[in-house]
Amino acid sequence: MTQNLGRSEVVMIHSQNGKGKVSTVLAKATADQIWPLLNDFFNLHKWFPGLATCYGIHGTNGEPGCVRYCGGSSIPSTDSGTGGDNRPVSWSTERLTAVDHVERSLSYEIVDSNIGFRSYVSTVKVVPQGDDGQDGCVIEWSFNVDPVAGMVLTELVRKYEVGLQQMAKRMEESAVKGLEKLDFLFGLYIFAASFDYFSCL
Repeated sequence: MTQNLGRSEVVMIHSQNGKGKVSTVLAKATADQIWPLLNDFFNLHKWFPGLATCYGIHGTNGEPGCVRYCGGSSIPSTDSGTGGDNRPVSWSTERLTAVDHVERSLSYEIVDSNIGFRSYVSTVKVVPQGDDGQDGCVIEWSFNVDPVAGMVLTELVRKYEVGLQQMAKRMEESAVKGLEKLDFLFGLYIFAASFDYFSCL
């Protein structure tokens, strides 16, 4: 399934036997721009929709073995509640298990949660596009999960698909704004330097 989304394209590659994979194309941001944002393991809430909070509870951010706490509503809680505004907030603690800066990939697992997963392992990778890596990039997100009883895997993959689409859009916008700011500062520097040059004549 492919959706044309303008700047980004999301592709649901497969979902079977507890495994799923989605990817999205970012046309305006390079892998070198996006990787530092993804590798900021303790701050996923800046990018991922429905994630109200994310912070480190153990270890050094971005290093294997570190653990983060995530809380939000992207996947419903299995805790009992009265529904509506009183529904318990979904939460999980997640351990970063591997990081490869050359391949721009990281893997993590859920240590504990109230969303019902008995096991969960995920890998996120940023793949450069074009011969020189300057033609955008692709974010690939794959997972292996033993899901909650009654949860349809294709529905879970769909949540990832929508979440990745929105996350990629936010990251791409941030990368573009960063370049625009650098261009402005560089232009300001050139102007100041030329002003100093002519004032010395």
